[in-house]
Amino acid sequence: MSTERPGVLDGALHPAENNRLFGHTEAEHFLAQGYRSGKGHHAILIEGPEGIGKATLAFRFANHILSHPEPELAPAELADPDPSSIVSRQITAGASHNLLHLTRPVDEKTRRVKGAITVDEVRRAGKFFSQTSGTGNWRIVIIDPADDLNRNAANAILKILEEPPKRSLFLVLTHAPGKLLPTIRSRCLPLKLKPLPDEALRMALGHLGFEDSTNDAVISAAGGSVSEALKLINYGGLDIKAAFENIVTGEGTGRRSEMHKLADVLSGKDSETIYDFFVEIAGNHVIGAARQAALCGDIIRAERLARLSSSLTEKLTIAEAYNLDRKQSILSLLEELKVATA
Repeated sequence: MSTERPGVLDGALHPAENNRLFGHTEAEHFLAQGYRSGKGHHAILIEGPEGIGKATLAFRFANHILSHPEPELAPAELADPDPSSIVSRQITAGASHNLLHLTRPVDEKTRRVKGAITVDEVRRAGKFFSQTSGTGNWRIVIIDPADDLNRNAANAILKILEEPPKRSLFLVLTHAPGKLLPTIRSRCLPLKLKPLPDEALRMALGHLGFEDSTNDAVISAAGGSVSEALKLINYGGLDIKAAFENIVTGEGTGRRSEMHKLADVLSGKDSETIYDFFVEIAGNHVIGAARQAALCGDIIRAERLARLSSSLTEKLTIAEAYNLDRKQSILSLLEELKVATA
């Protein structure tokens, strides 16, 4: 991951710095028209899979509003932010007094991104509104993503959403809206984004300088997500996927050696990104097997695999919480998957 921006993948741009967006023209039009009408909602829930441009869209819309603070005078469409403008420079530097980006904080000791957005982070929003309440400007909070709010933080956000300050806007991002508190969802206007079409994904990767790496294998495996494509290109994701599939579907004693090789890679130094990538692959594999069993009418097997999915997630969460040996956790997971999905 980027050392300058913790949590940003190698080869990616932080959404605040990215002045281009691909594949979401309709969503941009919807936001621009809603704002210009003067009847826009105070909280917008931007939904969609990870890595398709939700945060980039949020920063892009925030730039539009802060550049055109009077709705009736705003352009009818969003434009690429002007890097030379004061608003853009402040947003890019994280120095805008009218925009607050709430995301998982960095642990000062380990320099790693923490596992959740805490209530202390949400309290920054209260301070943000109190400090800017007399300026008359728009005040925009981007929650990125709201999926990472812990219970106390979610309840604190809900209180603000219930009584929003004047000229305030919440852009609430989510990869999995079903995991959010229903009361948060009910107070937001939903805006659903779809995975990027292949051509838009190629253009987004080209914008990042990856024209030569956007082969069909990457585009097919990325599922319309720029972040997934970057993991495949820069983090050995294609090799990890191939090794995983070979292990859980193959036979023979040699598979044990392959399991150890994969576990060594995933438990090595600075392996957080590829480990999370692997966990996602494993989870999707079990869910896919459960779905296939259900379609074939094997309800007992489908239920067993569904329980396995929950069990694996719980075991991995406990292993991380108690700092258990990651390699052994991975080996145990692979063993369970081989038996359950054979």
